[in-house]
Amino acid sequence: MTKILKKEQLSETVWRFRLHAPRIAGKRRAGQFIILRPLGDSERIPLTIANADASEGWIDIIFQAVGKTTMQLRDLDEGGSVSDLVGPLGKPTHIKMFGRALCIGGGVGVAPLYPIISALFEAGNDVTTIIGARTKELVILEDDIKASCNHLLIATDDGSYGAKGFVSDVFNGLIDAGEKFDVAFVIGPVIMMKVTTALTVAAGIKTYTSLNPIMIDGTGMCGGCRVTVGGQTKFACVDGPEFDASQIVWDEMISRLNAYKSFEAQARENYHKCKIA
Repeated sequence: MTKILKKEQLSETVWRFRLHAPRIAGKRRAGQFIILRPLGDSERIPLTIANADASEGWIDIIFQAVGKTTMQLRDLDEGGSVSDLVGPLGKPTHIKMFGRALCIGGGVGVAPLYPIISALFEAGNDVTTIIGARTKELVILEDDIKASCNHLLIATDDGSYGAKGFVSDVFNGLIDAGEKFDVAFVIGPVIMMKVTTALTVAAGIKTYTSLNPIMIDGTGMCGGCRVTVGGQTKFACVDGPEFDASQIVWDEMISRLNAYKSFEAQARENYHKCKIA
């Protein structure tokens, strides 16, 4: 059992939990994730370690309550416990002094991007960050990111905050203004990553992206996170979650991701019925 030290709602469906996990906090690096089960009979779900403090022994996870298991997690109380927790898992982000680094996050993808932003900044890089959401109310971690990068730009689909449009539009504006970057990290909804990384790669920027949206088991045993990268079959959880964006067969990944939608919808509906009953 792992104690929930703090529970915080970041937006309508996004939550941040602080968990007592001293051994994980002492070993985790940017880009890594944990596997947890909210209840003893819950499914296992992978969640990125959004922040950690080794001296105090805690880690932060940020998640969107959109499926049965994340809803079970959301419904736990501060001071309570999650049933099972293991980590850190996955290969950490390769952090070094690149020069000018660009980080682009969309929606809840801003959460796994945050520790990468912080690590790049601490390594001495000049970090420009673009984050996007549908509306102002859905923008998350603005203050945290502002304290961990050199330049922060925000976009909302409806123009209620920052620039009106998508993160890809903001990126195009930077390139049109003559900005140059040595590396880019892009995390968000899969279609956003496909579109945005196509632009960064076309601009000659070495680009990495995290394929955590397709992870299920987190250990490589289920095979559900198979992706083709550079002509080879990879597993997002054990070979990643980060890969060279220019080498990913995006349409194959999108097709595999869509295969689970009907099962997820049914599980969500059944959970709602149980809660009502």
